[in-house]
Amino acid sequence: MRITGYKSHGVGAVAALVNAVTSADGDDGDDALRAVLAEHGFFVEGFTPATAAALRPWARTLRSFFEAEDLDTAVTLLNGLLTDVPMHPQLSDHDQLGLHIHHAPPEVDLAHRFRATTLMNLAELLCDHGVDRIGVCAAAGCDRVYADDSRGGRRRFCSDGCANRTNVAAFRARRRAR
Repeated sequence: MRITGYKSHGVGAVAALVNAVTSADGDDGDDALRAVLAEHGFFVEGFTPATAAALRPWARTLRSFFEAEDLDTAVTLLNGLLTDVPMHPQLSDHDQLGLHIHHAPPEVDLAHRFRATTLMNLAELLCDHGVDRIGVCAAAGCDRVYADDSRGGRRRFCSDGCANRTNVAAFRARRRAR
């Protein structure tokens, strides 16, 4: 059995896109956004400057999803977006990926396909885990978002680097307190 769902490329892609566009250390240039999509398995042959221009507001909108402090806030945001983003699910079997669902037809532009895919992946994440698997990095001075796809689901940091810096600082503070 092949497992799909919130762990698919869409959730990681949208977190990376939100970080590229909205984080202080992000790079929202056209090439950087194209690389984000490519890195997460999206076919980027049709990527244009117009695609990048359409993805930037999507990233800014979805930042509030990662910042949601309760389930009702996240549900309200996603329900509004589900109304706004037209979807026409289709079964597809291409490039030896096996039969799977595309949430938008192949003839629509890449930005639309990205919005539809990531929206459905975030909705599935929310249905399966609530808001416990999303957030903004807990490290001091970091504003990057994360989506936790680990088995334990206890992630609080955007990266191992932020987790390590925070843990080392806490260790040193405890040592000085002694």
